[in-house]
Amino acid sequence: MAQIIDPIPSDESHRIVCCYVNATSKIQIARSSNIGNWYFERVVFPGQRLVFEAPSQAVLEIHTGMMASSILSDNIPCDRLLMDEENSSAFTGQLDVQASEAANEGLIPKHENLTAAVS
Repeated sequence: MAQIIDPIPSDESHRIVCCYVNATSKIQIARSSNIGNWYFERVVFPGQRLVFEAPSQAVLEIHTGMMASSILSDNIPCDRLLMDEENSSAFTGQLDVQASEAANEGLIPKHENLTAAVS
């Protein structure tokens, strides 16, 4: 997976493909800064799926947006967000169901494509 803006350092031998979903009704910032020579940060909108490549020892910080500030909501080791070929289709189906349920409950706005991948 090409990441043109934030390439992983070339000395990182073990890279993994990860997936994070913002299942809240608030905008979040996903950030990883624990890897030398690599800083990753993306805005994740409600219901959006973020698919990215990271070193296996990276930790994803989730900052949830509040009025004029943000709160560090979670620290997730990227190896817990690992996607592989065997379970990615089942995982995707589960996320689609969760996003639909959240939209039906009014937790997130209804969109045609709640789980658009961002890289």
